[in-house]
Amino acid sequence: MSGTVADSRGRARTGSSISARASAAGGRRRPDAIRLAAGMGGLAVAVVVGGWFGLLGAVPTAFLLDLLLRRIESPAVRRRRLREAADLPLAADLLAAAMRAGAPVDRSVLAVADALDGPLADRLARVGRTLLLGGDPTEAWSALDGVPGAERLTAAAFRSANSGAALAGALTRLADDLRADRATAAEASARRAGVLIVLPLGLCFLPAFILAGLVPVIVAVLGDVL
Repeated sequence: MSGTVADSRGRARTGSSISARASAAGGRRRPDAIRLAAGMGGLAVAVVVGGWFGLLGAVPTAFLLDLLLRRIESPAVRRRRLREAADLPLAADLLAAAMRAGAPVDRSVLAVADALDGPLADRLARVGRTLLLGGDPTEAWSALDGVPGAERLTAAAFRSANSGAALAGALTRLADDLRADRATAAEASARRAGVLIVLPLGLCFLPAFILAGLVPVIVAVLGDVL
């Protein structure tokens, strides 16, 4: 009986490992969507142009499309970046409050990571764990690389680690500066949106003004002159 149970457990483990390897192999075989789209664009150029010119133009077209498509930020990455930028001022305020209460830097960072929710909390958790394990501050705070505005927070943390300067006051000022920067960016975005809204109207009315106002005058003047 025990041998049967052991055999069934062995078969289960073998089946699970085989399925895991199959799923991993299937994930590796998944085609790159960007590369596929670039290849289709190159193929379209070759079909539309035709001949040797089409074949010669297909390769650089596919290469350029691959470069351009990889530079476009995906919606998921954009949402993550905006969420991290929005949570950063609150994280700086919470860090300053925890440090004023007497908590060390590593415990403060872990407490803020537990209090927050989202991608920034995951980054702060990595920072706190690295500091708690005695890691280098440069390596620890590098987990915030790519977060808009986080370079000022890491610079303040480096100064505090090297010179012993108080970090809580710098974090409070940083939170105020980040909120002011967000307000300025929102105002600039609103102004830019107003210009972009008016631009299509101008593009519609300008040809109408030229055709209805200027063209009859020019035709009349040319008729009198000729």
